[in-house]
Amino acid sequence: MSELARNLTETTRPRGGYHELSWLAYPVVLSNLCGSAMHVIDSIMVGRLGATELAAVGYGGIWLWTALTLFMGTATGVQTFVSQADGSGDHHLCGRWAWQGFYAVTPITVLGVALFVAVFPTLLSLLGPSEGLQELSVEYTRARSLGCLGLGVWMVLTSFFRGIGDTRTPLIASLVATVVNIGSNYCLIFGNFGFPELGVQGAGVGTAIAEWTGAVLLLVAFGRKRFARFVPRPVAPSRIDIQRFLATSMPIGGQWFIEMSSFSIFSTLVAVMGDASMAASQALISLLSLSFMQAVGIGVASATLVGRYIGAQDPGSAARAHRTAVGLGCGLATAVGALLLAAPELLVRLFTTDPEVIRIGAPLVRVGALVQIFDALNIIASGSLRGAGDTRWPFVAQSLNAWGVSVPLAWFVGVYLGYGVLGAWAALAAAMAVLTVILLWRFQSGAWQRIRI
Repeated sequence: MSELARNLTETTRPRGGYHELSWLAYPVVLSNLCGSAMHVIDSIMVGRLGATELAAVGYGGIWLWTALTLFMGTATGVQTFVSQADGSGDHHLCGRWAWQGFYAVTPITVLGVALFVAVFPTLLSLLGPSEGLQELSVEYTRARSLGCLGLGVWMVLTSFFRGIGDTRTPLIASLVATVVNIGSNYCLIFGNFGFPELGVQGAGVGTAIAEWTGAVLLLVAFGRKRFARFVPRPVAPSRIDIQRFLATSMPIGGQWFIEMSSFSIFSTLVAVMGDASMAASQALISLLSLSFMQAVGIGVASATLVGRYIGAQDPGSAARAHRTAVGLGCGLATAVGALLLAAPELLVRLFTTDPEVIRIGAPLVRVGALVQIFDALNIIASGSLRGAGDTRWPFVAQSLNAWGVSVPLAWFVGVYLGYGVLGAWAALAAAMAVLTVILLWRFQSGAWQRIRI
C-alpha cells in the first residue's frame, strides 16, 4: 500500500479534500520552491556583477528552459500512468512506467540539448539583443546545459514518486541540491576558496552540479527496498508501452514548449527594449517564480489525486480534488499578490541597486500581482486535466492562446502602441486570463471522464 493509500485508510475525511491535497502538495511546493530558488540564487548572485549579467542569466535561462520543456513536460507524463496504475491496485506496473519514461525521454533530451547549444548563438544574432547580452547568455546556457541529462533523470523519477503519493523523497533531493547550488555558485561565480572566478558561466556550472546531485539521490532512493512492491528493477523497452506513453505525454511536453517558446519571444520583445528593461523583467520573473512554484505544487497534487481516483473508478472524488486545488491555489496566489503590491520597490532591490532597473521594475511588480493569480489557476487546471489523461485539448488551447493572443497582443501594446515593458506585461496578464477561463471550463465540462490512456 502506498503512502497516500495508507493515509486514506487512516482518516475519515472526504477524498479529495483540503487535508489530503495539502498532505501531498506542501512537499511538492517546497520542492519546487527549491528548484525555483536555484534560478533566483543565480539571479541574486549574478546581479551583483551588473545589469547585463543579470539580464543574461534570465534571457539565457528562458531560452534553455524553452528547449527543455518538450522533454521535461513529456517526462511528467510518468505521473499520470503511475498514479492511475497505483489507484487501480496494479502497483507492479508503476516501476515499469518509470523505465518506459526513461527510454522515451532521455535520448531525445540529449539530442535536443546538443542541437540547442549548437544553434543558440545564431538564434541570438537573429533576435538582436545587445552584443554583451548575447555573449553572456551563450556562456551561461552552455555551462547550464551540462546538467540537462541529469535534470531529465530527475524529472522522470520525481514523476514516479509523486505518482505513488510519495512527495517527500523528491523534496529531500531538492533540498540537498539547493544547498549544493548555493555552495557551487558562491565558489564559481566569485572565485572563492581558490576556485576560478567564472562569473555567469560559474552560475551555469553550479546549477548543473546541483541538477546531477538531485538525479543521483533519486536514483539511489528508487532502488531502496521500501519501493520493492512497485517493481523498480530494470525492464526492457516496450514499443507498445512507449507509444502509449508518448501519445499521452507528448502533448504535455508540447503544451510546455508552446508556453515557453511564446514567453521566450515575449522576453525577446522586452530584451530589444534595452538591458535595463530586461533586467527589470528578470527580477519580476524571479519573484513570480515563488508563486508559480506553489501553483505547480498544487497542480501536481491535483494531478496525482485525479489520476488515482480515476484509476479507482471514483470520478466524484477526482472532481472534488480539482475544486479543492483551485480554492487553495486562489487563496495562496491572492496572498502573494498582496505582498507584491505592498513593497514592489523593496522587492526589486533584492536583485539590483541599478536605479534605472528599480524605476522600471517597481510598476512591473504591481502588474505581476495580477499575472500570478491567473497563472496559478491555469497551472492547477492543467494539472487536473493531466491527471485524467486529458492532454491533447489543453495543448491545442495553449497553442492558440500563445500565438493568437499572447505574443501578438504583447507586441501591439508594448511595441506598436509604445507602452514598453509595462504594456507588454499587462497584455500578457490579459492573455493568461483568457487561457484560465478556457482550462477551468474544460474540466468543468466533464469531458475528462471519457479519456482512456
